[in-house]
Amino acid sequence: MVKFDIKRNMTPQNIAEVVQLLDTVEKVDGRKPLNDHLWIDLRQGGRPGFAGLTARHHHTAQPIAYCQISRGNDSWSLDLVVDPLHRDNTLELGTALLGEATKIISSEGGAHVHWWVSDPTLEHNTLAKRINLQTGRTLLQMQVALPLRQQVLAATSQVTTQSFRVGIDEEAWLAVNNRAFINHPEQGGWTKQLLQSRQSEKWFDPQGFLLHFSATTRELVAFCWTKIDREADPKIGEIYVIAVDPQFHGQGLGRSLTVAGLEYLTNAGATTGMLFVDQDNTAAITTYEKIGFSLNHRKQAFVGDIASASKKP
Repeated sequence: MVKFDIKRNMTPQNIAEVVQLLDTVEKVDGRKPLNDHLWIDLRQGGRPGFAGLTARHHHTAQPIAYCQISRGNDSWSLDLVVDPLHRDNTLELGTALLGEATKIISSEGGAHVHWWVSDPTLEHNTLAKRINLQTGRTLLQMQVALPLRQQVLAATSQVTTQSFRVGIDEEAWLAVNNRAFINHPEQGGWTKQLLQSRQSEKWFDPQGFLLHFSATTRELVAFCWTKIDREADPKIGEIYVIAVDPQFHGQGLGRSLTVAGLEYLTNAGATTGMLFVDQDNTAAITTYEKIGFSLNHRKQAFVGDIASASKKP
């Protein structure tokens, strides 16, 4: 008999138990089981729009599966993690946890939901159908060896950048970010509080948060925010977020900022560059392939709209 619990606020002990499960899954699968947005919500112990649902072993009470929901930009993120030793019961555990998660979302007004899965299995597809989610966006994780080839550097226009100044550049960055990602479920609609939550992460390094300002108006035009996993071997450097203000599209700034970010990561000791991009963003993919990126793996989103409990008959 499996025990289930639901937490809207996590104690340090609750967080430690879930992190232990996530660490186990990462070692087996070779990748982190939650994205950064969900990880931060978990480590903060919960915020409005957060819930952590845990399935526990009936004898040891240790977590064997975990489901998390987090409210985002007019939508909800959903994730499910199952202990590798209990994946034979993924359908049973997932049905219970995802079912409760959708009830919570419905009780809080419903909205659009997206559930990201790396290399989905038949069980993932079955679970998605059970909660009325359909196949949606596909993200590609692309990687490139560092340092970049000299011919790539020679073929790329250089741009001047300066590092993010904490306490000074927040408002300008938020304005450009939210214009560039106006309809994006995770990156759109950022607030100063959300940005500050990233600044408090141990990986945050303002030196690698590169900003490009107009030489004439001094307004922020584009940025490339990098991060590096210094605990990984080999060290992987990520283009965490990159964007160009929509009014400055078509000037080659995306490629130039990408290369600038990768050069920074190289100098910081990274031997591999990595980023995520929507499969439908063919223009960006073409740019990244010309730089030398190639596909590493795919992440599939299952999406749908959950009705508000107050609107149900």
